[in-house]
Amino acid sequence: MTGLVASGLTDFLRSAVDPQVQVDAIGIGAIYALMAVGIGLVFGVLRLVNFAYGQLVMAGAFALAFASDRDWPVWAGIVLCFAVVIALTMAMERVVFRPLRTQSAATMLVATFAVAFLLQAIALVIDQRDDTLGEPAASLARLNLPWVIFGTDVRKITVVAIVTAVVCLLALVLFLGRTTVGLQMRAAAMDFQTARLLGVRANRVIGSAVFLSGVLAAIVAVMLTVQQPLVTSTFALRETIVVLAGVVVGGMNRLLSATLGGFAIGYASGLLGGALPTEQSQYLPSFLFGLVILTLLVRPGGLFTRGGGPVERV
Repeated sequence: MTGLVASGLTDFLRSAVDPQVQVDAIGIGAIYALMAVGIGLVFGVLRLVNFAYGQLVMAGAFALAFASDRDWPVWAGIVLCFAVVIALTMAMERVVFRPLRTQSAATMLVATFAVAFLLQAIALVIDQRDDTLGEPAASLARLNLPWVIFGTDVRKITVVAIVTAVVCLLALVLFLGRTTVGLQMRAAAMDFQTARLLGVRANRVIGSAVFLSGVLAAIVAVMLTVQQPLVTSTFALRETIVVLAGVVVGGMNRLLSATLGGFAIGYASGLLGGALPTEQSQYLPSFLFGLVILTLLVRPGGLFTRGGGPVERV
């Protein structure tokens, strides 16, 4: 028995260090990091976990499938994706977030659940209009073709994901540190009430954070659709749940720690998915969330945060 375990562990480690697995894992981590930034921006100013974030990504994917079905150019489909996602994001902020802003956190949380299931139900109705499940977005498929570099297949979307994640994160750092709105968002994330007393306009700060999260959701929609060209009403649902777990593991109170948490859980997901044998891939969620529980038991305040002492529950 011990010999079988040792042999299995050796095979797993050998697969985990394979360059192909590493490249794919980093690409997944980059996409998950962008999702974590989008979730973290809204949490920073509203202290709200937006469970409808995945449905925004899904809406963008349906827009891409719509454009593909009508043989639109790829750039036109991407423009439509951004327009749909940003419009839905700002509508959610204006119709749901703003009226409920003064209510309890539980009320706003339930509202995001309601919005998520509403968008999912609408997507299901749209999807079934031709009596089939799934809308293909074939026009983006060529972005998933690989380049062979030193014997390793590096998919174009992996390179795009990594470069885009780095550029977006650097741009966000400059925005938060060098612009008036960015500095106000940082102040609001630390203490919203004090920031308002000092003249920070709540609608402007929250609207900016929600808008940026929508832009990131549209970017993620394009990347995920390239990798998963069949769009359904549950598109991006699993990824959103995994990223939310990663944000908690990284530390929700700071954008950087949340982003690192998203990358870490994406990298771990890609690593485990690539290293596990095909017949054991169904165990991936068990391994992944088992690691999440172990991490939180050791670092309940977040893997990339300091302090965060125990919280009293009654």
